Amino acid sequence: MRKLFLFLLMGVLLIAASGCQAQEVKKPIRMSTTTSVNDSGLMAYLQPEFEKETGYKLEITSAGTGAAIKKGETGDADILLVHAKSSEEAFIAQGFEEVRVPFMYNFFVIVGPADDPAGVKGSATAADAFKAIAAKGATFVTRGDKSGTNTAELKIWKDAGLAPDPATDTWYKNIGAGMGQALNTASELQAYTISDKATYLANKGNLEILLEDVADMKNTYSLIAISTKRFAETNIKGAEVFIDWIKTEKARDLIAKFGVDKYSQALFFNPD
Repeated sequence: MRKLFLFLLMGVLLIAASGCQAQEVKKPIRMSTTTSVNDSGLMAYLQPEFEKETGYKLEITSAGTGAAIKKGETGDADILLVHAKSSEEAFIAQGFEEVRVPFMYNFFVIVGPADDPAGVKGSATAADAFKAIAAKGATFVTRGDKSGTNTAELKIWKDAGLAPDPATDTWYKNIGAGMGQALNTASELQAYTISDKATYLANKGNLEILLEDVADMKNTYSLIAISTKRFAETNIKGAEVFIDWIKTEKARDLIAKFGVDKYSQALFFNPD
């Protein structure tokens, strides 16, 4: 009888052990993203839905796009969520068979004092607005931090045929900081700056939107899963699960609705 009991007990233990082994252990997904999607609250809004549906946990860090991409280069991220096409393409060109996956967009906005001393409002393009700011010598705050927003700003100056230098152009203030600080500084100085709309709405101070929804201020967000060819220990499976999830109708609907309750408008848009 005792032998039978021990035999049955061992069988139960073996079944339990095999069940534990069969249960998949899902490594957390390390996401390196930009301040705009994090500070706007978008990731805090999407994260619990993703985790509930997939069983994966997201570990999110945020910085400007340049710093966010750097985490992909140092092995400190499994997936990037960024918004600077030229920087993303340079990262992919390093040769590890990674793919840029655009999945949503919004528009940058030029914000400034209500009296708009440079006459930015009504400009046909952001480049025209920047020309007006430079011609007036009106104070402009630049992040100067190699973020996606800073990259977009520098491209607009280039398109305008200008290259302001904070060392010689006293009206061009380089703060070397994030979007929230840039908006705070611009508000204090009653200056112009460029911002993603989501962060502006969350932290607008006494600035007004003076230009938006023009073609040269479209702001596309992309995902890049870090390849195991770059780092063998990358959680590529988790990264690909997130990319697949963000394309679902459920995720697209969540993105389309984000901001509507609080601001009466969507802050991010799905591509057609």
